[in-house]
Amino acid sequence: MIDPITAEIVVHAISAIPNLIDKNITKTAFSPLVSEYKDYAVGIVDADGKLITQCKGGIPIFVANALSAAVRDGLEIYGKSGLQTGDIVITNHAGTMGQHLNNVVMYTPIRRSEGDDGLFGFMAIVMHWVDVGGIVVGSCLSNETTDVFQEGIQFHTVKLHSRGEPVEEMYRMITANTRFPHMVLGDLEAQIAGCLHGCTLVDELLDRYGADQVQGAVERYWDQSEAAVKRAIADIPNGTYEASSFLDNDGVHEDETVEVNVAVHVTNEGITVDLSGIGPEGSGPMNAGYEGGAVAASRIACKYFFSPDDPANDGAFRPIKVHCPPGRFLSAGPTAPLSGSGNMLPTVVDTILKALGAAVPEKVPAGHHGTYCLHVITGQLADDGGWFQHMESTIGGWGAWSDHDGVGPFRSIVHGDTMEVPVELQEANHPYRVDWVRLRADSGGAGKHRGGLGIEKCYTMLGPADVTAIIERTKCPPWGLDGGREGETGRIEIHRAGADCSEVLIKGSASLAEGDRALLFSGGGGGHGNPVERLTDSVAEDVRKGYVSRRAALKDYDWTELK
Repeated sequence: MIDPITAEIVVHAISAIPNLIDKNITKTAFSPLVSEYKDYAVGIVDADGKLITQCKGGIPIFVANALSAAVRDGLEIYGKSGLQTGDIVITNHAGTMGQHLNNVVMYTPIRRSEGDDGLFGFMAIVMHWVDVGGIVVGSCLSNETTDVFQEGIQFHTVKLHSRGEPVEEMYRMITANTRFPHMVLGDLEAQIAGCLHGCTLVDELLDRYGADQVQGAVERYWDQSEAAVKRAIADIPNGTYEASSFLDNDGVHEDETVEVNVAVHVTNEGITVDLSGIGPEGSGPMNAGYEGGAVAASRIACKYFFSPDDPANDGAFRPIKVHCPPGRFLSAGPTAPLSGSGNMLPTVVDTILKALGAAVPEKVPAGHHGTYCLHVITGQLADDGGWFQHMESTIGGWGAWSDHDGVGPFRSIVHGDTMEVPVELQEANHPYRVDWVRLRADSGGAGKHRGGLGIEKCYTMLGPADVTAIIERTKCPPWGLDGGREGETGRIEIHRAGADCSEVLIKGSASLAEGDRALLFSGGGGGHGNPVERLTDSVAEDVRKGYVSRRAALKDYDWTELK
């Protein structure tokens, strides 16, 4: 039996390890998507695949269960005894992970001895590889794929290293299936180094305190987290809370919206997120598997609502059950197209929170911009013919609360702490110029408390390139609450050099020539409360700072001082 003080020391020590590896990855990875944007997560899971701890900077979509799902599949395939010291396993299997194939989980065993009983757990890292083949540059950016086999290569729980020795055939396979072998292999080495270094640090902790003491501290930690979530759930009256929204389309049938009907059942024992009312598996790539879709969205929403400040771990998720029958767009089959797997989740999470807001209104804001607003600029360099790619999700406005304005611009609710790639780095590596990045006036929904603002960003092409966009929530704008207005939606405008008119891009691609411009407009958050109740001084300050135009102040806020 471990004493409480030692248990706290052990838990803080083991929780610090993924954060240290997180920092190392930003210094050693090759691609800006990993080193700058931070599209990865680091964690430790136990011998049964249960999450012990995860880095603070991990993307929520990964925090939910990506590492555990990968490790559980490895245990089923190899068994505990089949995973030995020095083994490094990778997987991006659609039927396991339920996310686009770029998200590759790597893990290595943490062992004290041979045999099942000698396995303590696994050091695991999930990382977005910049390209894994498929019909488009970047793999996860097509709006038109109709099965997963068009989207890239799958590694279904295979060993990259075996007992410390690299499996050369795997390296040849990876190199032959990416358009960016230098960046992918560089990121892969950072991923390997992180797994091995983390394994060593956990070993040192086990040497210091003993495996039984560490395991006891972890189980106590899980129990504390479970109890804290149950206390938060107990503050909500038992009952069923429902909310609805919808997605623009599945990527193929452009005129057919996709229903997002959720029900949250609250009892004394816990909470069940019921997603049986969502739309069916789509023909296009706006799908996700059960683990990467239904479970991830539900856990992210509940984490925000019940334990936003506590580290993610298995105990915090125990009181949360998820119901989503097979064949829905968040429980798609293993061959369904899912290159757009994350694009639907912000709206689903927003809708689950909206349902919970019916029970506790003061804890839930209005709708946020609710989309990755993903866009990619690709092409071939004139000097050597090599490929280039700039992929970015966009920051936008978050919804207003009952007592204060919406915040932002931030990324979507499922992105967490992903960062901006510096403009200087973008311009140095790609044939375009960024003319401006600025707040988008009037994009936040009007209200007693105003929604957060989106942005405007202008790319001017210095050479030929293609731009592809996947933007959601254009037909279901970020909703206001209690009389607040909707936030603006996002789009990309293509302005041809020498032409007077523009083209609007939502989901699709366009070829650009030198001198053409791509103008990105991201969405804002919904407002809260009747706009005419907003303080006159607050409206005046918004106008002074350029957040709200004079026209909108007169129209939306009845700003009589200007009339």
